[in-house]
Amino acid sequence: MLSALTIKNFAIIDDVQISFEEGFSVLTGETGAGKSIIIEAVNLLLGSRASAELVRAGCDSAELEAFFDIDAGSTAAIILKEQGMDGSDGLIVRRVISSSGKSRVFINSRQSTLDLLKQVTRDLAGISSQHAHQGLLKEENHLDILDEFAGTIHLKKEVRSLHQSLLPLKREIRELTQRLAAKRKEQDFLEFQINEIQDAHILPNEDDDLEKKRETLLNASKVFEAVNRSIHEIHDREGSFIERLSFLRNAMEKVSAADDSLEKILEQLSSTVFDLQDIADELRQFSSTIDLDPASLEMTDQRLDLISRLKRKYGPSLDALFETYDVLQQQLSQATDMEARIQSLEKESQTIVIQISRKARELSALRKTAAKKLSRLAGLELAALEMGKAKFEVSFDHAMATGPDDIATADREKIGPDGMDKVRFLLSPNPGEALKPLVRIASGGELSRIVLALKAVLSKTQSLETLIFDEVDAGIGGAISEKVGLKLTQLSKKHQVICITHLAQIAKYAQSQFRITKNVVDGRTFTTIVPLARGMARIEEIARMIGGTNITDATLTHARELLEQASS
Repeated sequence: MLSALTIKNFAIIDDVQISFEEGFSVLTGETGAGKSIIIEAVNLLLGSRASAELVRAGCDSAELEAFFDIDAGSTAAIILKEQGMDGSDGLIVRRVISSSGKSRVFINSRQSTLDLLKQVTRDLAGISSQHAHQGLLKEENHLDILDEFAGTIHLKKEVRSLHQSLLPLKREIRELTQRLAAKRKEQDFLEFQINEIQDAHILPNEDDDLEKKRETLLNASKVFEAVNRSIHEIHDREGSFIERLSFLRNAMEKVSAADDSLEKILEQLSSTVFDLQDIADELRQFSSTIDLDPASLEMTDQRLDLISRLKRKYGPSLDALFETYDVLQQQLSQATDMEARIQSLEKESQTIVIQISRKARELSALRKTAAKKLSRLAGLELAALEMGKAKFEVSFDHAMATGPDDIATADREKIGPDGMDKVRFLLSPNPGEALKPLVRIASGGELSRIVLALKAVLSKTQSLETLIFDEVDAGIGGAISEKVGLKLTQLSKKHQVICITHLAQIAKYAQSQFRITKNVVDGRTFTTIVPLARGMARIEEIARMIGGTNITDATLTHARELLEQASS
């Protein structure tokens, strides 16, 4: 159960702490005091998405913390143990939301992920609010509600697993069949393409190498002229660089004995002469390799044209061309294996279709049995909430398979990931009215009672320890609110029940009551939460709920009588 809740710098809440007890607790206060903000805080602690807008104005971050008492065998305790955390002393969940929008999650003081938080708190608490009403109106949620009541969630997961394993098989069969048909038509063309690439005998990076060779051939005459001119200047002509440097070296050799410091200069001159000689030799060798034959350029251009044409046809680059060649070969070689592969996949697919058909029919039968029970129990709960003439029913519909890729039973009933059923909840609020979808129910009071009735029914199979109700009193009053209060009291015998309410007829049944008030101090709004002990403080709050701010002796007397009636 939820034992303690701490909220700091959250919306209009500065710093509040609430300690909850077992049984039935109510939060009361004027509209806008911050009651729904507390529900939002609990939602975040159960794993909903955070927003920077929730951080109190002027603060860097908001901090929320909840302490849950958990049983050793509970889902939460088991998950904590799997994560190496000790849950014997309870579960502490903390979230820190920064004004930049970032959110951090801590579970028993260890930083964790939002996904893990959702797993740990999944069975700890459930919130029924205006958002829950909207969820009840969405027909896509009705199947999940029915499966939860029927206890068929595990069987539905088996159907979904089979469905997920079957989809890729059917997709592969379809793709292979299409490819096989195409390959039978294209086999000759595949062979032509492979031979065209193969006969070209293209080498890796050959296009780049040919471009460089072509550039060299285009400039061969200029290069040959420049190289030979260099050889002439360095070595061959009269007065060449080598001849002149040799003359200087000889002159320096004659005077080097006069001064030792000239020896180093003499060595450098000698080295330079030798280097120039090496350069001249290398240039002669290079000159001999220069290809001046015009036919070489023509052959290079032809080769480049061939490679360019193949690249345009099979890939923008040689790497892509080689990849295409490999793919073409694989396609050609695989064509003969496709039929065997298709037969194997079809056999495997048929085996799974038999399994999923059997399980989907079993799931549908269990759902229909549970639907009758849910309708009957919901009717009893609605009767207890002054809707005895209402009729609640779960309708079933099955879609028929239309395409070859649809997964279906032997009778062509389509099987989806959740089975073969489409369900929706229908209600006839009054005698003589036709059953109609919940979304078409205009009365907020009727919808609130339907939510409570379904919660009362589902609570008998749910493992939720804490039920939180917000706006369960929407659109009701008088005798109906008395019935709602009694129903919440009954629920509190099996679950911890926390309810936000504006009605004294509901609040009077609570074992614990908290008053939420809003005050403005120095231009800042502050929300405070005060636990009301039985006595004058609680009587005054009940009186305020009855008569507003103008509390008279009569309203106090009425409030006292309400509390006495509830406790008797």
